[in-house]
Amino acid sequence: MATLSDDTLRKILVQIQQTAIQSQRALNVSKQQIAAKERERRILQLTIEEITSLQGDVNLYKGVGKMFMMVPRPTMEDELKGEEKELTEDIKNLEKKSKYLEKQFNNAQAQLRDIFHNAPNQS
Repeated sequence: MATLSDDTLRKILVQIQQTAIQSQRALNVSKQQIAAKERERRILQLTIEEITSLQGDVNLYKGVGKMFMMVPRPTMEDELKGEEKELTEDIKNLEKKSKYLEKQFNNAQAQLRDIFHNAPNQS
């Protein structure tokens, strides 16, 4: 590393810092998306529980634009369960992405620590 110029070292340092900052921002966005999807999934779960607790032949209506359409109960339950499944998959994918971003951020921080820890030894 002693053969690298100060300008080159500065560029490497800036690049590592940018990687850390971008990873941290993307991680925060990913965590917010996970929280939003979890809220949506919980609302769907509560709706499914309410629909299944209804007895007999009850009319169910689904909002379509500015109007409501009557939907058979089994169709409504299937749609809601499908949406819940999609949200669960989205959450799993976002969690994988978060783990990757967290690892990337930790690696960048470790590189910065190594650079600053070893810098006084080279002087």
